[in-house]
Amino acid sequence: MADPAPLEPMEAKLAAELPEGPGWQFEPKWDGFRCLAVKQGDAVLLWSKSGKPLARYFPEVAAALAGLPGDFVLDGELLIPVGPTLSFGALQLRLHPAESRIRRLSAETPARLMLFDCLAAEGETLADRPLSGRRAALERFHARHRSPTLRLSPVTDDPAVARRWLGGTGSALDGVVAKPLAEPYRPGERAMVKVKRLRTADCVVGGFRYASAAQEVGSLLLGLYDDAGLLHHVGFTSGIPAAERPELTARLEALVEAPGFTGDAPGGPSRWSTERSAQWQPLRPQLVVEVRYDQITDRRFRHGTALLRWRPDKAPRQCGFDQLEEEARPAVVEAAIGGA
Repeated sequence: MADPAPLEPMEAKLAAELPEGPGWQFEPKWDGFRCLAVKQGDAVLLWSKSGKPLARYFPEVAAALAGLPGDFVLDGELLIPVGPTLSFGALQLRLHPAESRIRRLSAETPARLMLFDCLAAEGETLADRPLSGRRAALERFHARHRSPTLRLSPVTDDPAVARRWLGGTGSALDGVVAKPLAEPYRPGERAMVKVKRLRTADCVVGGFRYASAAQEVGSLLLGLYDDAGLLHHVGFTSGIPAAERPELTARLEALVEAPGFTGDAPGGPSRWSTERSAQWQPLRPQLVVEVRYDQITDRRFRHGTALLRWRPDKAPRQCGFDQLEEEARPAVVEAAIGGA
């Protein structure tokens, strides 16, 4: 049986295309908290990708695993459905010091553990076995231990099906992960391949920040209009070529005018705020840029975006929230995959 100390999960390297040829297993890329679940005797431990304990934040998952017989080590993704979507924001709310709040949230929005690997079960250590054998063990485990908390991630060995998943499930899927069927589990190594869906949006430049080391633009602050006509801050982009910064800085400084954003503005209370959040210059809403983003949480770009191009042909008022894709919708994923 595996040691209950945290393992480094096997990771994936980003690629533009899925691998071709035989010997690969393809799975949906779930957008949640990576979780290694270990049960040994009466103890249940949940570990994050960085090796931090998660059980106190997801007591309903720990309790469900504690009720299963035997010892095991499982690899999966913690997800929280809220209505028709999977909410990354609900996952973040769990990381709170107050146990009473965690207990309340675990009852109101219970998490599920999406399983995609089995490293030990039924008295056997499986990490050194090829993925094909571990997947068979995982399917047996799931079939024997049915629980509303545990879900089994779908798989296919057909790259054409995996490509249809990428193109045919709309906003329901974050991407596809390809895993070599003949390989053992490789803790800490990028031994898998992931292909992410590309999403783009046209955004109003509602402000900018100077670079910390110079009086040149460092990042553009992005906004989108809601149905009431308010411009809300939704994120930033900073991939501005150095050669373009002097001219762009002069162009932006000529447009400085308050308020910049008429709805949510940088520096407001949110989980994204930093001490630099208030250090920004508001702009007249005249400039539009197209950016590439990966995920949306609570109507905000979760990470920085990639600047693709300026859109002088686009009116700022045309840049609304209706462009953004919702967070993952599990029912859509399952329907699309099941019918593939």
